[in-house]
Amino acid sequence: MKSCGPAALSRRGFLATLPAAASFAAEIKDKGRVFPSEAKRFADAATEFPIVRLTDPAHTSHLLPHYARAVSKHSNFLLYVSDVTGRFEAFRMDLKNGQSRQITDTESLDPWSVCMLPDDRGFCYFDANRLISANLTNLKTREVYRIPEGFARSGKLSISEDGMYVAVIEKRDATHRLQLVQMTTGTANKLVECDEEIRDPVSRPKRAAILYARGAGVWLADYDGAHNYRLRLAEGTTGPALWSPDGRTVLYLNYPEDKHKLHAIREFTPDANEDKMVATTSQFVGFGCNGDASVFVGASGSKASPYVLLLVRAVHREMTLAEHKASDASMVAPIFAPNSQRVFFASDQHGKPAIYTMSVEKLVEETDS
Repeated sequence: MKSCGPAALSRRGFLATLPAAASFAAEIKDKGRVFPSEAKRFADAATEFPIVRLTDPAHTSHLLPHYARAVSKHSNFLLYVSDVTGRFEAFRMDLKNGQSRQITDTESLDPWSVCMLPDDRGFCYFDANRLISANLTNLKTREVYRIPEGFARSGKLSISEDGMYVAVIEKRDATHRLQLVQMTTGTANKLVECDEEIRDPVSRPKRAAILYARGAGVWLADYDGAHNYRLRLAEGTTGPALWSPDGRTVLYLNYPEDKHKLHAIREFTPDANEDKMVATTSQFVGFGCNGDASVFVGASGSKASPYVLLLVRAVHREMTLAEHKASDASMVAPIFAPNSQRVFFASDQHGKPAIYTMSVEKLVEETDS
């Protein structure tokens, strides 16, 4: 490229460079910016257990989906999404001091697409139609994949346990497809294509397979496409589903057709094609499990009892932790920290959706992160 002397750069040319320079300066200024703690501690009105509201309900903040790993392995930081800057961006919160660092500066972030990488050193997200991988330390980004022309991004994504693959959902008109994108090369392998809506892909721990919702059912597909079939779950409507920590079984909420019956947590073993009851619940509409699936945390959809509860698997007993009072109980989506010593949930009880946390170390044994 030829160099240009001072005379070659006109005043008009110089001024033309200013918007780009200003945009670059804004990116440097915004990404990496640290926000002070917004944490507020209070006692729950129903149980008097201490709760910490981590984000200010004056703006909207979202927890990541349960399979997106919102909390780091050592439970020292949290990834979340907030519109505190005027538009949705991703943030990393230090759980010791409550400070948040802005880690994206995007054109059009999909707030439900943010996922932490398995090594806790990076994360992925969709900015418009581009799948981006970013480093959590220096915030450098790399475009991994771009949605092909004619298709649109649809739904959430998940990352395999080894960090090598990302499950992405795309749609064109009534057609939906599940793509498996290789992180290193950006190449995509089509696992599923159908005329039913595909949702909530969840990579299977320790196995090369993806659990996903399709229409009214829950399906399982291998990475090589050799198997793709609907799971024979219990009659009724299937709610949220997640893998047990060891990847051997699918834990899911079952809503009986009889509205007077209780919602239940059930367990399906794909290798044996067996389904069994785990426990009935106080009308859970969302739930998570601790590090060994011996304790569940759930959000009740009951209007009379809008609670976050613990359910001990061995004795089928529940314990109320707090009132969530969310306008829509499905937003609560409670999860455990990897060491099982803390729970996190969302609610709009004080204004806009905010993130809350509670210590459960006196109630639940610590598990390996």
